Amino acid sequence: MVLSMTTYHEHIPVMLQECMDALITDTNGIYVDGTLGGGGHSKEILSLIGKEAKLFGIDQDDEALAAAKARIGEDSRFEAIKGNFGYLSTLLPPQVNGQVAGILLDLGVSTHQIKEAERGFSFQEDGPLDMRMGNLSGVSAYQVVNSYDYETLRDIIFHYGEERASRQLAKAIIEARPVETTAELVEVIREIVPKKFAVKSLARVFQAIRIEVNRELDVLKDVLEQSLEVIKPSGRIVVMSYHSLEDRIVKKFFKAGNHEGEVEKDFYGNIISPLQPVNRQVITPSPEEVSINPAARSAKLRIAEKKEGGSQ
Repeated sequence: MVLSMTTYHEHIPVMLQECMDALITDTNGIYVDGTLGGGGHSKEILSLIGKEAKLFGIDQDDEALAAAKARIGEDSRFEAIKGNFGYLSTLLPPQVNGQVAGILLDLGVSTHQIKEAERGFSFQEDGPLDMRMGNLSGVSAYQVVNSYDYETLRDIIFHYGEERASRQLAKAIIEARPVETTAELVEVIREIVPKKFAVKSLARVFQAIRIEVNRELDVLKDVLEQSLEVIKPSGRIVVMSYHSLEDRIVKKFFKAGNHEGEVEKDFYGNIISPLQPVNRQVITPSPEEVSINPAARSAKLRIAEKKEGGSQ
């Protein structure tokens, strides 16, 4: 069944309480929900902050912005901004630079994007190969699948999808060109991988293409770097990721303040970093939450705080 492009599927916020406990340190502060989605996290933030506080919600998807505004309603403390959070420092008003108390990033794909066949995110629905999270992105999944050379396609599937059969899959996709729809891509993949591994391989390949289309890992690195510019000392960055590639980037940056994960130390052996991880161990959802919301099962939550004098 092809779903209407105007249908919005409400997203259940993952680890909502844990996110709020980590994020809200100043009830009159300035906050940023960098992944606004349907507005679930933002609505909860607004219920916890004071009258003088401010919340900016960022999303590049028009449908998500409309849904969030409808969910939140009129609230003078809230401002929705259309854009990719990778441009965080330029999207926010200049006067809040260095004044933000907390930034929340939920890196999961919105429920409505997955369930709308026309968006091409899901291998369970037949639709065009698109996968663009917003109309600001140029390259589509169709272009990746049908125009990338063998080496590039192989590397994307291996590195972004962590799929061992990347060589065979890249070769099969190229031989099957043109691949017009998600269903056609699914058939190509099913011909290569054993039936018992098919679902995992499908998920990996679709993830790999989606990451390439939306430059997700590069954008994540950009927003982490820019967060150091916009948050104030003692301000927090709260990031929820859903696969190991993202989690490794966040973990390295929170530990060292750079993407190489290279820790600098002073003469006395103290770590020199603009950030201090708040949680020593990664936070994961409870079994109870996973049973209610299976989409939460792979979520990992990390929290870091900007040190006094911390800068990029």
